[in-house]
Amino acid sequence: MELALTQNTIDSHIRRFTKDVAHRTLYQYSQAVSPHIAAKGNVVSNERILRSVYEFASERASAGPGWLFIETAGGIHSPGPSGTTQADLYAALRCPVILVGDWKLGGISSTISAFESLRIRGYDVESIVMFEDAHYGNSEYLKDYFEQRHGVIVTTLPMPPSRNRAHGKHEDRKSMLRYYLEKSRTEAVRDTLIHLSNQHDNRVRALENMPTEAHRKIWYPFTQQKLLQSSDIIAIDSANGNYFQTLVPKSPEVSSNNSLLRSSFDGSASWWTQGLGHGNSSLTLAAAYAAGRYGHVMFAGAIHEPALKLATLILDSFQSPRLSRVFFSDNGSTGMEVAVKMALRAARVRYGWSPDMKIDILGLKGSYHGDTIGTMDCAEPNTYNEKVEWYEGRGLWLDHPQIQCVAGEWQVQVPRVIGSGYKRSFSHLSEIFDLKRRMAWGDHKPYETYILSTLRKHLEEGHKFGALILEPVVLGAGGMVLVDPLFQHTLVQIVRQDTLSFSSHEPASFPDDNKTWRGLPVVFDEVFTGVYRLGRLTAASFLGLHPDISVHAKLLTGGLIPLCITLASECIFDAFASEEKSDALLHGHSYTAHAVGCQVAVESLTQLRLMEKTGDWNWAKSNGWIRGGNEEQAGLEGSQPEVWSIWPLSLVKWISLQSNSVAGAWALGSVLAIHLHAADGSGYTSTAAEGLRKRLLMGPNDRQGGSWNVHSRVLGNVLYIMGNQRTTAFEVGEISELLCTAFKE
Repeated sequence: MELALTQNTIDSHIRRFTKDVAHRTLYQYSQAVSPHIAAKGNVVSNERILRSVYEFASERASAGPGWLFIETAGGIHSPGPSGTTQADLYAALRCPVILVGDWKLGGISSTISAFESLRIRGYDVESIVMFEDAHYGNSEYLKDYFEQRHGVIVTTLPMPPSRNRAHGKHEDRKSMLRYYLEKSRTEAVRDTLIHLSNQHDNRVRALENMPTEAHRKIWYPFTQQKLLQSSDIIAIDSANGNYFQTLVPKSPEVSSNNSLLRSSFDGSASWWTQGLGHGNSSLTLAAAYAAGRYGHVMFAGAIHEPALKLATLILDSFQSPRLSRVFFSDNGSTGMEVAVKMALRAARVRYGWSPDMKIDILGLKGSYHGDTIGTMDCAEPNTYNEKVEWYEGRGLWLDHPQIQCVAGEWQVQVPRVIGSGYKRSFSHLSEIFDLKRRMAWGDHKPYETYILSTLRKHLEEGHKFGALILEPVVLGAGGMVLVDPLFQHTLVQIVRQDTLSFSSHEPASFPDDNKTWRGLPVVFDEVFTGVYRLGRLTAASFLGLHPDISVHAKLLTGGLIPLCITLASECIFDAFASEEKSDALLHGHSYTAHAVGCQVAVESLTQLRLMEKTGDWNWAKSNGWIRGGNEEQAGLEGSQPEVWSIWPLSLVKWISLQSNSVAGAWALGSVLAIHLHAADGSGYTSTAAEGLRKRLLMGPNDRQGGSWNVHSRVLGNVLYIMGNQRTTAFEVGEISELLCTAFKE
């Protein structure tokens, strides 16, 4: 990229003083001002710039081995044409950096600042090059500074000859040519090039060896390693936006001229965590700020600004009349452990049960709340827990209706145990979420009958229940099941009404308000579904209800660092109030409310709320989902709930029509779930979705060495693809085309 068209352009300079050097100025502007000003009226997108760099690099690489240098315009934070600073613009390329240090007054500070800005964005600064200057002595200081602190070599070069206009242009050019010839042959330049070459070789070698090393040393989660080969392990060099940069496995199909790396769309949002994209510099800077200001500090009996800011922001954002207290933990499973402790204690205190009383929870079949022992006990026996030695399922789990798009039609599929089993068809997904209208139709009546009869039976048998625990709308780990929100709404309402008695010692009356829990404490596990994953700040809003306890993680920090919050009502909080310390909530961990995570969460939530406010997802809403020249809500009377996805409605319906392989599909927020027919039965151990996963891993070219692919996960017979909240229409379009190609083959 070049500014100011003059006779001394970079192109002409290279032609004049070099031979056999292929060079290209990709973009050129006439004004000698910042590119974002020079480009007004002719802005080149970030994507186009990166594509141009990649295409030229590929073109030169195909001609044989060599060196490729990308010279940027101005300093590392000079804006590109779009206004994005160059440090962020080129981060996706993750090229090794030669930083040109500043020899002038103030140059020590500016060079170190530039280095740190690059480092914090994941660049490898392999070498620093600068002019020698005895007056300021910058090079001597920076040599010691970088070599001692960072192991980075600083190469110094003598100043170029001063321009002598009196001798004319010809002599001036001869002088510069002599300078280039002499200095390019020096030991310092030779050593720098050798160092860069060695660093490149080391990087490639390390990447290629990583899968084998990992296979010997790593114990992977959710993996039967007896069946895992080192060739199955994907080496990730870096990640940016929605994509990993992954090593292309060596195989006979892959030409030696192919790129070593390719872009892999992060189709699981890195186990459901990604909200603002990999390598998001604002989140990285938030983490660095808190790390520099606090490191980690003790939290019990203390407070720091990031924790208080986050607690205040969460409570103000959720606007729940019930939730008033914030408890910090480190991940979703431990956050749910806390929630269970809170709920069971509140029930025991109110109903006068002894501490050794066996108390069950009430939940849904297929729900799952984490891998710690306590939360495992809150799930029915399943593949995750049934072989865990201390597992003891403590609950009643109800059957439930689920939603799928089948053969182009939205269905609520009701199991036989509820109303003899039936399917109710709807024209629109938003119609299913219109709970008020459906209740007027009486859709909830069979649900009420089933729930009441089942609960009465178990209560009459002497079972004690201490909490209702739900994953609102979507059961994640249980198989990406979209649950009928009317069923969950009905279940909560029944639990909170006076229809059932959960204890013979139930108080005669409750405060007539919307803050005190009734019947059972209601816990919403929004670890996966909350914080805009389904297109809304809270999944509870789909049910039109407020829980007594709510748990949030994953998207809370935008995908950068683990953190979880468990929100509770004042009524739940008061259940632990006592003169005895042993009655307190004795739960915590060493890194409770760590300042780094809290600061990142504040930044993440602030950005996500701004995206909602400024309509950043309108492109997705208008892609067949929301009324306004499209079909999903056209023809519906009155106000409809806003239900949308980044995945086009037309794609969901098309996939659902592939009835030979697809049992059903659904999309909501950033999630697309495809339920495949399974001859081996549905469930986590099914292999029905493996073929589709492997096809997406091949990419659009149907071969191992393609330029990009989709890295996805399966849950038995269900393949799901999940974008982050900044996934673009272009990215969705590419993946949609790949999915259609995979089904057609």
